[in-house]
Amino acid sequence: MTDAAKHGLTHYREDGAAVMVDVSAKDVTAREATATAVLLTRPDVVGRIASGDLPKGEAVAVARVAGILAAKRTHELVPLCHPLPISGVEVDVVPAGDRVELRATVRTTSRTGVEMEALTAVTVAGLTVYDMIKAVDRAAVLTDVRVVAKSGGASGTWVRPDDGAAGPGGDA
Repeated sequence: MTDAAKHGLTHYREDGAAVMVDVSAKDVTAREATATAVLLTRPDVVGRIASGDLPKGEAVAVARVAGILAAKRTHELVPLCHPLPISGVEVDVVPAGDRVELRATVRTTSRTGVEMEALTAVTVAGLTVYDMIKAVDRAAVLTDVRVVAKSGGASGTWVRPDDGAAGPGGDA
């Protein structure tokens, strides 16, 4: 038995090869995950994002759609993710001060969770904002990408301890 198998790591076979976990024995349940990220830039750039005055156009709507598309295609980007029947995706892109706050909530009714889909959505939304502002601020930084809440499945509900105000879907 490999060290991975001894320690209960689920993405490894006995011989140590990586595998996609078989979730066929898991219950189908409603599942939800929320992830957040921050794109740091200058206040003048944030103003241009908010007003839609960028060389590439209106960043907020484009980033929102990019995040939704990314959530639906996560299994094509992350090798061991299962393709999931996504029930809903919400992506918020909020310009504020010297930053753009990004939040994605993904829902499914399935045998496995949607944390990776929420992370992918918020990351691609942030990358899209960067792409749209790079002509005016190449020094912008996408940071603090993290899951802040998840619900459903055998492990139930989890909320990031340092983000207690953010429950699934953004509710406190």
